Amino acid sequence: MSKGNYWLASNEKYLELALEWLHLRLQRMTDKEIQDTDIEQAYVAMEQVAAIEPFPALVSLSQRFGLSAFEQGVLLLCVGMELDTRIALLCAKAQEDSQSPYPTFALALSLFDEPAWDVVSPERPLRYWRLIEINRVGYQPLISSAIRADERIVNYIKGLNYLDDRLATLVMPVENPIGILPPSQETIVEQIIRHLKQASALLPIIQLLGTDSPSKQLIASHTAAAFGLQLYRLPSGLLPTPAVELETFLRLWQRESILMPVAIYLDAKEGENSATKASSSPLNRFLSRYHNLLFLDTYEPPQLSRASVSFDITKPTAPEQQIAWTEILDTSGLPESPSLLASQFSLNLSTIERNAQIAFNENVTDKAELHTCLWNACLISTRPQLDNLAQRIDTKATWNDIVLPSEEMGLLSQIADQVKQRRQVYENWGFQRRMNRGMGISAMFAGESGTGKTMAAEVIANSLQLNLYRIDLSAVVSKYIGETEKNLRKLFDAAEDGGAILFFDEADALFGKRSEVKDSHDRYANIEINYLLQRIESYRGLAILATNMKSSLDTAFLRRLRFMINFPFPGKLERKLMWEKVFPEQTPTESLDFERLGRLNLTGGSIHNVAINAAFLAVREGTGVTMQSVLAAARTEFRKLERPINEADFA
Repeated sequence: MSKGNYWLASNEKYLELALEWLHLRLQRMTDKEIQDTDIEQAYVAMEQVAAIEPFPALVSLSQRFGLSAFEQGVLLLCVGMELDTRIALLCAKAQEDSQSPYPTFALALSLFDEPAWDVVSPERPLRYWRLIEINRVGYQPLISSAIRADERIVNYIKGLNYLDDRLATLVMPVENPIGILPPSQETIVEQIIRHLKQASALLPIIQLLGTDSPSKQLIASHTAAAFGLQLYRLPSGLLPTPAVELETFLRLWQRESILMPVAIYLDAKEGENSATKASSSPLNRFLSRYHNLLFLDTYEPPQLSRASVSFDITKPTAPEQQIAWTEILDTSGLPESPSLLASQFSLNLSTIERNAQIAFNENVTDKAELHTCLWNACLISTRPQLDNLAQRIDTKATWNDIVLPSEEMGLLSQIADQVKQRRQVYENWGFQRRMNRGMGISAMFAGESGTGKTMAAEVIANSLQLNLYRIDLSAVVSKYIGETEKNLRKLFDAAEDGGAILFFDEADALFGKRSEVKDSHDRYANIEINYLLQRIESYRGLAILATNMKSSLDTAFLRRLRFMINFPFPGKLERKLMWEKVFPEQTPTESLDFERLGRLNLTGGSIHNVAINAAFLAVREGTGVTMQSVLAAARTEFRKLERPINEADFA
């Protein structure tokens, strides 16, 4: 017989003897023929089984909650009502009340030895821990009100130990950890365990700070497993708001932590604002009164009224991520992929495993295709974090599509090369050890509208196979103090995780010159700009800023840029090349004079508009694109731009 089955058999035997002893005591109250020796023999037999380890559930529960012998008897009386049909009849007979078979405190006081009146106190374990429930009707005296055992307690004493269903709907179990943690995270687990072992009876709250919740949960679950505990996650938004309901929830969860080896992971990062940080908030009331092991997931440490220890949690380091990729891709025949993936994406272990599984499920045999699947899985997994704050640009332009002078083209190539080779320079060549910030790549694209700034950003993103996001200022900038910085923090953090390219269009509106402080509005505006300058400099990815007015930018900001590329108004030769490339291969054209079209003083963006309009004119006429349709569309573009029209150019 297994150890578990042996305990169940022993527990059943104890309950059988305990109920028989209770049955005799109740009979003794109405039947004088029941001898005290019979009751004593039943008690001795019950106690003999109670002394066998592991102890029966009722005995173990009494020890854990500090029940006296009389309180244990009261609880057995209530549990007996659920487990033995004879008990209800005897209770009704003993109380001379056939309408109310449930026991009362009055019955218990007369039934058991060494009765104690304080058993009815809300501060004593039976009522404090909700082990029993009192059905008090109107002004009925407390001592004569019906009492019954809590359903969770009845099942526990019967041998069924499960999470209370009143709590199970609010919490979610965190998967038990498998494998080992990276050294950087294993060190944090060891520090947490050391703090907990050195703590007194009141354990400190373990605050896990940062943005990467999966890594936090992994660290918390490893810590809980070291103490033999199952970790459950609870979003702080599900905490009851009314004080009475919150107190009930708190008591029930603390009761569970005594009955079961559980710990709680309180997710407080969602909806984190001044309201949740107030001392009267449900979150803070819960934290101040909960005394067992608790992990608090938050971005920033709130003000707490009890002891806590804070730990900054980050994703595994780039070398650790490369090791994780190497272990997963060990048999895939892709020796270069771990380094490429780890250098471009910052992912936690669970995301790395999930992305690898997604790629493997594609069942591709070609190594290059498998690497592409891995790369795309990483891109997709990081998109949702950014889509709420920025607009993703579907990049289609290639190096063959853009026309710029050779010097500017060379600078664009340098930017793409630096993004590819940054790990080689920063990590392998040691520059990272000498730099605290500025390890990202920032570039300014300056020039008139339509000169190719957005297309250049698309070309770089497309060549690097990275997501390109145009920053939506309306979703980032807020009139509320501190909200802009919070939005930007989320934006940059999410972009760093996915290696995305950030494209700040009309950057002069966001990164303008810091103004002289004349009132509070100027002061907070300058704070936002200063924060932006710091994040641009510390951002580890590629940030591209486009502006039509370079002169309006803050000089302190320009100093922090690594590349400055001026997009000049295209000359005649560049315009001719643009016209030659603007029409897709599928577009039918008829004897277009690109030399003549190159003399039209237009930017690349305007040339693109003219080409599309000319195609629609040609479709309407039922012909291919002709010089007549192109010149007609060009005339419309000149009028839109309010430029003088030389009729000789359009004849």
